[in-house]
Amino acid sequence: KTPLQSIIGSAELMEHGIVKENDIPRFIGHIRREASRLVSLIDDIIRLSQLDEGAEMPSEDVSLRVLSEEVCETLSDVAKLKDISLEVSGDDGVINGVRRLVYEVIYNLCDNAIKYNNPGGYVKVSIAELSDSVQISVSDNGIGIAPEHQEKIFERFYRVDKSHSKQSGGTGLGLSIVKHAVQYHHGKVMLESEPGQGTTISVLFDRGHN
Repeated sequence: KTPLQSIIGSAELMEHGIVKENDIPRFIGHIRREASRLVSLIDDIIRLSQLDEGAEMPSEDVSLRVLSEEVCETLSDVAKLKDISLEVSGDDGVINGVRRLVYEVIYNLCDNAIKYNNPGGYVKVSIAELSDSVQISVSDNGIGIAPEHQEKIFERFYRVDKSHSKQSGGTGLGLSIVKHAVQYHHGKVMLESEPGQGTTISVLFDRGHN
């Protein structure tokens, strides 16, 4: 409800002529940003409800390396604005999975690594082919996550830093989508983080899940 209340509040002020004319562009910008947050929230809730229903989704062979490069290309402008470097390295890492869900996993991990980073920081994605699985790791040298929050960050709507999340347009659902999408693929998520030093989240995918 929060983005909607904010949109309604701004619209009412404009409707009643309380907003000065030269402030109107700022109010319109605010309405657009809050509407974008609302769309992101709705998209994330739909994605989670699909995963909750456990519906079978078509799987195919997908390369984690190729998907990671696609994600980094998509996020390159956002990263540039924050002066964050993006890098993909490692193996091709082909697994059998639902392309859209695997993309969401990588996208959400990289998006968070950019959001919770410092100017001049980095986000490194690495893929390693193991004997019967493939591991993808997303590492950053950002703000890190305190030990007391590490167990909770995969819960829905949980935010370590509420003010930071609001500024960056986060919905609080990204890591919950990661957790459920990885569970759908019978994979495993591992987290290493130190406040002020950065975070590495690794996902282990079985190569041949159908």
